[in-house]
Amino acid sequence: MNLQTQITADVIELLKSLIACPSMSKEENGTAAIISEYLSAHNIPYFRKINNIWAKNKYYNKDLPTVLLNSHHDTVKPNPNWTLDPFAPTEKDGKIYGLGSNDAGASLVSLLAVFHYYYYRTDLQYNLLFVASAEEEITGKNGLELLFKENDLPKINFAMVGEPTQMQMAIAEKGLMVLDCSAKGIAGHAARNEGDNAIYKSIKDINWIQNYQFQKSSELLGPVKMSVTIINAGSQHNVVPAECNFTIDVRANDQYSLEDILETISHNIDSEVVARSMRLQPSKIDPNHPIVLSGKKLGLSTYGSPTTSDQAVIPYPSIKIGPGDSARSHTADEYIFITEIEEGIDIYIKMLKEVII
Repeated sequence: MNLQTQITADVIELLKSLIACPSMSKEENGTAAIISEYLSAHNIPYFRKINNIWAKNKYYNKDLPTVLLNSHHDTVKPNPNWTLDPFAPTEKDGKIYGLGSNDAGASLVSLLAVFHYYYYRTDLQYNLLFVASAEEEITGKNGLELLFKENDLPKINFAMVGEPTQMQMAIAEKGLMVLDCSAKGIAGHAARNEGDNAIYKSIKDINWIQNYQFQKSSELLGPVKMSVTIINAGSQHNVVPAECNFTIDVRANDQYSLEDILETISHNIDSEVVARSMRLQPSKIDPNHPIVLSGKKLGLSTYGSPTTSDQAVIPYPSIKIGPGDSARSHTADEYIFITEIEEGIDIYIKMLKEVII
């Protein structure tokens, strides 16, 4: 059995262990321990901060460029429609069922396999840095972002972020901004001509949000998308509400910063607007970047991703690529094909072999 085949078999068993250990965001202590145990069993030194685990290749050289291999080991909570036990890794018909199998356990173990495969090589023209991060599903501040903030990681030349993309290359990703808005009115009795109804004021603003189109669209990511997703007002049927609160989900393309979009919205609606965070900016890598060209040589396609990932907090060029299908993420009876893992590992290895930095 050659090295790649052996490592592939090992990480498939590792994936089953990860599935069997609940690891919802902020509760990843168990899976962090399992990943640490895998590294220790293969004599790979590692670092840990909270529930983030990272390691460098054995012959790490600070004078060489560094490639980050990153995926997350937290999951969402299982939805109520599961017919299987989400924490019982079940192998059937070439699939492994279990919570986090597709998002993003398969990507995580595949990138770990590649890191392990190249770990002892003395002829690498770059360093490899593997990071298994926490809190990705909730874009938490104690995940990958923390490691950058506290300078735990070295300078990175580019990153490969593992998410289910059917092993195609997402070379751009929409940013995310959540806005809490409040329309202010004056309370009054509904039976009389009193008050200033905050709901009516919010309707005017919501109509603007529904109909406004930002001028610049993106070739990869399309237009900026705004959606009102929550609304709350009123206390009882006979009181004109003095306040109406609503939430806007904003997905930004690479033509605007979140700051630009916030300024436009604030200027055009009367409601008070507060951004929960400005951290999750849109990202894009040069289509002629060496890692993209390496993937294209293997016949991989490129696209823009509408969903956010840890790419949003990586301050370096990055692509998102991994085994599995995003359509399966967060679904009941989530699964990954074993052949998808095998293919993913093989493609990762070939991309890194061919890349010229």
